[in-house]
Order: sequence, then structure tokens, then C-alpha cells
Amino acid sequence: MPDPSNETSYADGKILKHRAGGVGVVTFNNPDKRNAMSLEMWEGFGEALTALRDDDAVRVVILRGAGGKAFVSGADISQFEKTRHNAAASEEYGKRSAAQRALLADYPKPTIACIDGFCLGGGMQVAMLTDIRLASHGSQFGIPAAKLGIAYGYDGLKHLVSLVGPSWARLLMYTGMRIDSAEALRIGLVERVFPVDELWGETMTIAETISQNAPLAIKAAKITIAQVLKDESARDMEAIKAIGTACMDSADFREGRQAFMEKRKPQFSGK
Repeated sequence: MPDPSNETSYADGKILKHRAGGVGVVTFNNPDKRNAMSLEMWEGFGEALTALRDDDAVRVVILRGAGGKAFVSGADISQFEKTRHNAAASEEYGKRSAAQRALLADYPKPTIACIDGFCLGGGMQVAMLTDIRLASHGSQFGIPAAKLGIAYGYDGLKHLVSLVGPSWARLLMYTGMRIDSAEALRIGLVERVFPVDELWGETMTIAETISQNAPLAIKAAKITIAQVLKDESARDMEAIKAIGTACMDSADFREGRQAFMEKRKPQFSGK
């Protein structure tokens, strides 16, 4: 687990940032409310993501929840009377939290959601914005918007449909049902499931593997996959070409070739 001596806190300690080698970690630290997200936590989350984005030593970022009960259980409903009591207030809330979601959606580094426990509503939206979702056997997933009388946003539903398809999206949204991690794995909502006592170690192993690979090659994969998911008319083929050229001309490509010939582990610099 992250070393508390190497943590920076935001939002009065409810968002924590930590770095271990090339791996950055953001922890949602509101366990008394199962890591439900307040506006202050959304803004602190954005600050933590920005700091890790701008840290050249960080090559991959993990998102996790504190307390062992939840990743993020959704929005902090206790704030709704103040922040989302009608359409106008909800629009303002959406604007303030949307900036942080946009930051994660366009994040230049690989991101991993490490999910242990409840992943509901806004927590699902955060998890679906990451590149890879790993979960413990006891985790539960759902979007209870229909039980609260609110509309789940376009971006969240777009990601849900892209992951699980329209039929499962309808079932989840119309019923507000929760599914377990086995079902989430089966329908493509998460990529891998581990016993709870192995989840963090397995997540770190995957993150460290990514951090030791060539950053430009990973960036090329991330950019290209993002473009593949767009409508053909909206794809930026020049961006794909540019990152491909950058890879071929990079010192890392030379290092990869030399390491292969010399039968040693490559040391990539990201240049």
C-alpha cells in the first residue's frame, strides 16, 4: 500500500496523491461515506491528476479507494440539496465536475482503476474513463440514477455502451441494479478480477510492467485506440502518423533494438 510519508493531500485529506517509482497513485479517501464524491473532492482529484501528469517520473497512474469498502460509491448525496436541487444548480455542479472528468478522459498517461468494493454512479463514470479496470471478487457495480430521479450524462452513457453494449446499458440504467465482479468481467465492464488480498499486488505488477515499457510506444497505442473508437470522419489520422514517426525516430526504439540484440532488459527514457 502507499507509504503515508510520501503522500500529498487535497480536499482536506479526502484526495491523496502518492508516487512509487514510475507509478502514481490517487486515493479517494472518504471512507466514512464510502468515498462518495463531493465537489471539493472532484476539484482535489483534478489537482492530483494534474500534478501526476506534469511529473515526468510518472509513467502510469492508479486510482483506488480507501477503506476497503468502496472505490467510489457515487456522488455525495448529502450535498444534493445545496448543489443539485434543481436543473440550474445541477448544471453548475456538472460544469465544475466535468472539467475533472475531461482531464481524466484526455489523460496522456495510462490509467488503471483498482476497484475494491462499491463502484456506483459517479464512481462508475470515473472507472470507465480509465484505460484498464481491475477489481476484487467482492466488488459491486451499478448506476442508480433511475432510483434517484436524475439523468446520467451523455459521456458516462457513451462509455458504458462502448464497454458493455446497448442492451446491457439499458438493463443497468432502467433497473438501477447492481452486478457483481464476475458479471462485470463477463460483460466487459472490467478486464480482470482477483481475490481481495491479491488485488493491490496484481494492480501494482501490471502498473510497474507498463511503467518499464517504452512510453512513446504506449502513447502511440493510447492515441491510436482513442481514434479507432471515434467515427471514421472524426479520426485524426495525422496524430496517428505523427506519433508513429516519433516512435521510429526515438532513442527508445534504438535502445529496444540494442537491448534485444544484447539479450538484456531495455532502459527506456521516453525520448
